[in-house]
Amino acid sequence: MQFLTILGSTGSIGVSTLDVVDRNADKFVVVALTARSRIDLLLEQCCRFRPRYAVVIEAVDAERLQRRLRESGSETEVLCGTEALETVAALPEVTTVMAAIVGIAGLRPTLAAAHAGKRILLANKESLVTAGGLFMSAVKSSGSELLPIDSEHNAVFQALPGNRSGSLANSGVRRILLTASGGPFRTMSQAQMALVTPEQAVAHPNWTMGRKISVDSATMMNKGLEVIEAHWLFDADPSVIEVVIHPQSVIHSMVEYCDGSVLAQLGNPDMRTPIAHALGHPSRIPSGADFLDLAAIGTLQFERPDTTRFPCLRLAYDALKAGAAAVIALNAANEIAVAEFLDHRIGFLDIPRLIETAVENTPGQRIATIEDVEAVDRKARALTLSACARQPKNQAGGARA
Repeated sequence: MQFLTILGSTGSIGVSTLDVVDRNADKFVVVALTARSRIDLLLEQCCRFRPRYAVVIEAVDAERLQRRLRESGSETEVLCGTEALETVAALPEVTTVMAAIVGIAGLRPTLAAAHAGKRILLANKESLVTAGGLFMSAVKSSGSELLPIDSEHNAVFQALPGNRSGSLANSGVRRILLTASGGPFRTMSQAQMALVTPEQAVAHPNWTMGRKISVDSATMMNKGLEVIEAHWLFDADPSVIEVVIHPQSVIHSMVEYCDGSVLAQLGNPDMRTPIAHALGHPSRIPSGADFLDLAAIGTLQFERPDTTRFPCLRLAYDALKAGAAAVIALNAANEIAVAEFLDHRIGFLDIPRLIETAVENTPGQRIATIEDVEAVDRKARALTLSACARQPKNQAGGARA
């Protein structure tokens, strides 16, 4: 029996996690659920799964949720504030933490789970992107178990030798091949992309995801962040991590070995598959995802990524080579730029330009503590917000390309 805390239970990953849990109810007990703003959905989840704790950020939301839970006969206790997230991530009775809070807001509670030696199902990219060294050190020193939830990293995890030790080369690994759908604008010219709207950017052709990650997929920053994640997860040099465009999203990633073998993990584009793999590991449990019909799919395509039209991928590689501060600035600037784009304040092609400016203006420095991470993050966000405010506007309310 696993005892779960789900950080970010009302987001797409959290909802999918609870769906898998519901299908395998004899194997899991939900101890804590957390949410930022979707209080009505959190209420429904608490009534269905009866966690001991629910966590929200704002006190007014906590009071409202607690009142409605009591009215429904629920005994769930509501906590509030960012420190409460860390508390429920490290509860003694919790064995497994699904880390699914989007953005750097998920860093501290996920790090708390690592320090507490929990089994961590990692869907929060920023824990590795912004604090990879600190996070992996905490995992190793506490004996925490880390299982990737991103479909690409989960696929790599499944394709690597289960008993590997030492470097990837010692296990015969030549390359990690991360597949990318290419997003909704894969075949567009830059002139066409200059005119795209937030509504178009969040309409991913294959995956059902949150708004921020959908825009990241459209810019290919999502894949750049995954390269950084793979570097930390698998102790892989950036030179052995390659990205391949695969529009069908059937092969989720591959591992190439020195003997010429390439092992791939395939499945329909449904996040419940990697979630179920991680929840059940080392066993397999039902996910609810449809089974793959290769004959119906017929053809699988592959292309090399175009970093001229999609510079965010190049920026991520460059930041990884430049060091920790550059990577933190890359992530911070991207979060701000995506939010500004979603609010129609800048154009789609402004996103990579703003990120590049933030990285170029962030001096290199040693990142030894989480406070160091947060200091660099704050400066990069302020710089990017300032740059956004200076963007000229067009008649549609977005920035001119």
